Amino acid sequence: MSHASTTPHNQHMVLAARPQGPLKVDDFALQDASMPNLEGNDVVIETHYLSLDPAMKGWIEARVDYVAPVEIGDVMRGQGGGIVIESSKPEYPVGLQVTGQFGWRRYVAGTRRSLGLAPVPEGIELCAALNVLGITGLTAYFGMLDIGKPARGDTVLISGAAGATGSVAGQLARIAGARVIGIAGGEEKCAWLMDTLEFEAAIDYKNEDVSARVAELCGEGIDVYFDNVGGDILDIALDNLAQNARVVLCGGISRYNETGPIPGPVNYFNLIYRNARMEGFIVLNYLKRFPEAITFLTQHLLDGRLKHRETITQGFEQLPVALASLFTGGNTGKALVAV
Repeated sequence: MSHASTTPHNQHMVLAARPQGPLKVDDFALQDASMPNLEGNDVVIETHYLSLDPAMKGWIEARVDYVAPVEIGDVMRGQGGGIVIESSKPEYPVGLQVTGQFGWRRYVAGTRRSLGLAPVPEGIELCAALNVLGITGLTAYFGMLDIGKPARGDTVLISGAAGATGSVAGQLARIAGARVIGIAGGEEKCAWLMDTLEFEAAIDYKNEDVSARVAELCGEGIDVYFDNVGGDILDIALDNLAQNARVVLCGGISRYNETGPIPGPVNYFNLIYRNARMEGFIVLNYLKRFPEAITFLTQHLLDGRLKHRETITQGFEQLPVALASLFTGGNTGKALVAV
């Protein structure tokens, strides 16, 4: 039984080459594939959206060691959202919206466990489930609340603040009572942070002197710095820390297209002067606590306190282009591809 209007046609996107520097379209290859079936599986799913995340670049370059790399010829790994079109399990009825580890496939079959299936909560859109309730939202939750620990009256600075993780992290700090300042690229992103997400201020790194603006806006020092960028911006934040500050290392988008040695922070000694700490984390280490985070995030989505935005690229074949644009600031909020 299928919800598709035409005869279903399956395709996969596989890794064709390890990227050197910026991603290229021909690092991936589109392949026709047979339609999956229920044999030995719980469900067959029609993919509607696929999620794009900066971490993917590390997987395909084989530069990270917390998950196995994607091998040449493998279907690209990734989270997706879609609709159950066949089922052998009553708890996953046909028509149910689900998210899981679908990989870059138009149609996918598997078990609840093999796909990491999660039904989309009642009243939540599929896009929001992949955004706020997806890996980026969970990363924001644990990074900000567990490591950053924002308190009422704290000054929280976030780089990459208009991205999928930064935008949720900033709102969580605001809900905790902190004063939130975001760094983003361009007037439109900065306006979104202030007008919709209710950040106190936004710094446009493309058109403003970031160092001068951080010093001006964080005169009493930064209590929590949530870093999605690394590089020069991290050094500016380290230069402006308050006593007992927490620096949360979440990502380093400034370095993802670099080849060769990458310099570390110059101002790290300020951690000593300010009795501060800088800590990195991998969200998968919090797996057992995902239900807690999803309950919290769902509640705040439903009551309207957590806003979200998606940048949606149309077309399965556009996946490589959409992924590459993540590293040039092409997205506001969560980057998704509509299959």
